[in-house]
Amino acid sequence: MFLDRVKIMVKAGNGGNGSASFLRNAQTMKGGPDGGEGGNGGNVIFKATRMLNTLYNFRFKKKFVAGDGENGSKKLKTGATGNDMIIEVPCGTVLIDAETGKIIADLHKDGMTFLALKGGLGGHGNAYYKSSIKQAPTYSQTGEITKMREVILELKTIADVGLVGFPNVGKSTLLSCISNANPKIANYPFTTLYPNLGVCETKGQTFVVADIPGLIEGASEGQGLGHYFLKHVERVRLIIHLIDVSESEGRNFIDDYYKINSELEKYSASLAKTPQIVAFSKVDLIDEETLKERKNAFKKKTGIDALELSGATFKGVEELKNLTLEKLSKIEIKPPLEVEEHNFDKRDNDSVEITREDDGTFVVSGGRIDNFIRGVILSDTLSFAYFQTRLQDMGIIDMLKQRGLKSGDSVKIKDIVFEYMD
Repeated sequence: MFLDRVKIMVKAGNGGNGSASFLRNAQTMKGGPDGGEGGNGGNVIFKATRMLNTLYNFRFKKKFVAGDGENGSKKLKTGATGNDMIIEVPCGTVLIDAETGKIIADLHKDGMTFLALKGGLGGHGNAYYKSSIKQAPTYSQTGEITKMREVILELKTIADVGLVGFPNVGKSTLLSCISNANPKIANYPFTTLYPNLGVCETKGQTFVVADIPGLIEGASEGQGLGHYFLKHVERVRLIIHLIDVSESEGRNFIDDYYKINSELEKYSASLAKTPQIVAFSKVDLIDEETLKERKNAFKKKTGIDALELSGATFKGVEELKNLTLEKLSKIEIKPPLEVEEHNFDKRDNDSVEITREDDGTFVVSGGRIDNFIRGVILSDTLSFAYFQTRLQDMGIIDMLKQRGLKSGDSVKIKDIVFEYMD
């Protein structure tokens, strides 16, 4: 099964908790704080590989989570960093932020990597909080908790040449003639249900050819199957436009040429400017006189001298390979997609939201609160005193008062509920 667009969920590892411990051994009964730092969580990394050519691996597995950092421990031991989650994708995969729709990376080269999400920070151990006025802190900091994110993976086939044309014009047959590909071939429309890739070798050089499923009129607006695969020709440097000159499907061969180009232009203006080689297929199905008349009529109408091809007799195959190689040598490789500056891993460390529950309790939440609360231990006197001071310094108390906070009201911050006394 060919799969070229899928939505997956990714999550970096949580940070490990810091340790709250004190040095105790045979020589030291009341040593100072020796709690170590929690380890950072693992990262989420995407990596392009030429060993894959479809996103089929993501058909059933859609959730990828990096390893959590380990907790710190006594003797100032830092917890181990969580294992990275490395997600392999085919070359040509574009990563899209599902929330904003923005492109965040274009993995167009083999071995190319993209760090999508960084692991959560490990929490500080109690040794970190030791100072001249706080010589025996009994509290530590919890690790940073990361959030699940959604990413859309979209595959845009990496190929030098794209074969386009109406269904059943002989694209798959041509691909089998000029390359090592072995596509399914049959005499009915839409035989090709996904792009086939083949490597063509000629004169000691090679190029990659993609057989794009047949287009029909209205493909750019979603008609038929071909529209689904138009994105696979966006990267090609050269298009081989195949036309059934025998008119075996009952269509006019000149109209076919204009209709396919119209669909390419509607889909992408830059794609319409991609150089083309126009070739007549199935020339073995008509006599020489008819072929000559139609070739002249086409040249008069379009100004193009089309090549003559036959998959049955291999007529024109070598000529096409040589001409393709010649044209490719003069065309630069298309640059990767432009990626706007977009911080996919942006973390909310500033927002503060105040709401009220039905019983009148004030609820304070937001990214700033999530980060601040990690180091608060209510059971510890010093930690709770720090908590109260920071609420005042951060302006939270003033914000609550503006919302009507009075002495005796209850305030809830995460799992902490306390009564405000003015």
